[in-house]
Amino acid sequence: MIVVDGRETGLQIQSFDNLEQLLVKVMEDRYLEGRIVTDVLVNKEPFSEIYPHQAEDVEASDIESVEIVSMPTSEMAVNITRELYKVVTLMDHGARRVAELFRKADDNEALEVYQDLMDVTRDFIGMIGVLRGEFSLKHTPNFNESAEELSSLFSEMLEVIENEDWILLADLLEFEFIPAVERWKKIVAQLREDIKEVARAA
Repeated sequence: MIVVDGRETGLQIQSFDNLEQLLVKVMEDRYLEGRIVTDVLVNKEPFSEIYPHQAEDVEASDIESVEIVSMPTSEMAVNITRELYKVVTLMDHGARRVAELFRKADDNEALEVYQDLMDVTRDFIGMIGVLRGEFSLKHTPNFNESAEELSSLFSEMLEVIENEDWILLADLLEFEFIPAVERWKKIVAQLREDIKEVARAA
């Protein structure tokens, strides 16, 4: 029995040599179009836990049932925006922490936390860009202006680090980076609403 989101597909396990062939067929037949797979159960057990090897190594003769659980891409995207909102909050806290450490002259720890902050910020911008490309923000200028603002701040902070002016870096974080990050909360909320609208129109 092959089930996708609670519905039997009509496909027969015996028609395939292995699990990989079965999964490819499910995708080819568009059972998962516009959806993201969140779990695959083989014989009622999570596939990734009971079979650490590849799907092609799982012979069909060993399979009694396959259940594929998925969710709409738009719903997953909305969930991602909720997580991104949390990331913005972490970026805010991280910047405050770095500034505090620099002001206490705890430069080594401050630089470590600062590097983590920059990595998180780059990942955040990258993910926002992907979502924006997929679902399109209505008010593009907000996105462009905020992205350019962070990019300029990155460059400015890099120069400050090269000069090892830690107090100036603390000032940049407190008085420019944190307000810039705060503005992203509105953009993330706006993106979430755009995604919901796209989902309703689909």
